[in-house]
Amino acid sequence: MKCGNLRDELVELVLNGTELATPAVQEHLARCPVCAQEVASLRQTMELLDEWRAPEPSPYFSARLRARLREEHATQPAGWLAWLRRPAVVTAAAALMAVGVGLLEGARWKADHQQTLAGKGTQSSVSVSAVNDLQYLDSHADLFSDFDALDDAQTETN
Repeated sequence: MKCGNLRDELVELVLNGTELATPAVQEHLARCPVCAQEVASLRQTMELLDEWRAPEPSPYFSARLRARLREEHATQPAGWLAWLRRPAVVTAAAALMAVGVGLLEGARWKADHQQTLAGKGTQSSVSVSAVNDLQYLDSHADLFSDFDALDDAQTETN
């Protein structure tokens, strides 16, 4: 066995014990003092880690932590968009906007529907639409004549 192969299995060898190692690993450890020293050093490190205990936190740690969190929360800037952090407020605002848009569109639909019904009593809705189109063309005749002049100028250059 080579030292590189043994180093891949070194942690398992220390955790499980050398007596459970294969005969090839045991033979290599007996012949190679560098690998044997590495295993011994790793065992000592593991024993030190087993003895080590985490220190207990200070008895006032949690009280100081809560006080610090309250202090941080109190010093946060309360900007005009701070209300967006609350989901209930955002949901209510979205619902209010949806209702407002619905009311506006409903009012527009109602006005269009009433105009259509009023137009059906005297004329057909097609003729009302045609009259509206003619009135629009008449009021914007000067604009459309400029377009005609542009069309004429373009055909002359081609």
